[in-house]
Order: sequence, then C-alpha cells, then structure tokens
Amino acid sequence: MQERTKFAGTSPYEPIIGFSRAVRVGNTVHVSGTGPVGADDADPATQTRHTLGIIRDVLERAGARLEDVVRTRIYLTRVEDWEEVGRAHGEFFSTIRPAATMVVVAQLLNPAWRVEIEADAVLDRA
Repeated sequence: MQERTKFAGTSPYEPIIGFSRAVRVGNTVHVSGTGPVGADDADPATQTRHTLGIIRDVLERAGARLEDVVRTRIYLTRVEDWEEVGRAHGEFFSTIRPAATMVVVAQLLNPAWRVEIEADAVLDRA
C-alpha cells in the first residue's frame, strides 16, 4: 500500500467537515475544492487568482508544481463570471493546459465566494 500524506490548509471548514487541503498518494496529489479564503469579497478574477495561489502553495508543500496539474474543476456561482474566471485560470495554466471542467452551482459554503477550484497533479517522480 502506498503512503498517504495529508496537507492541512487554513480553511475554517477543514476541521468541521474533516478533510485535508490536499492528499498525496504515491506520485499523485489531489487538492480539495479550494475557495478564496482571505479574498472573500474580491471580484471573481481576484478570487480565482487567490484560490490558485492557495492551490500552488499546497502543491509545493506536497512536492508538486503547477506544471504537474493534469485536471482542474472550477465551480462558479454565476454563469456570467465564466470568462473572467477562465482568463485568470489561463494566467496560471496557459501553457500547462490541464483537462478542465467549469460548472455553475447554486452556492458555495461561503456565500461571498464566486469560485471554488479543485486540482489533481501527477508527478513524473514518485
């Protein structure tokens, strides 16, 4: 069985729900749905950049980089934000180009959040 390493974040929901910001198993890192904690009231592009910064930081703690990301899932609360959020996502992933999904949902845990993002990374090294 491969070693499982958990990485905590700063979300106030982690201890309540019982989840880790990221989990690494072997050469894969799975990053939980991540919201713009600390940029709650910012515009959608800023929330996206902030969220991807949180994701980048936990990936690095897990031994991965943005370049290792193979999939992202983007949850929006307003369909009209798709292009602004998509452009901010592209600032981080324009040359990496992971498989990506963008879905509109009714609401996120924090009603001020307009975006939440998940990411999966696969490392070339174990």
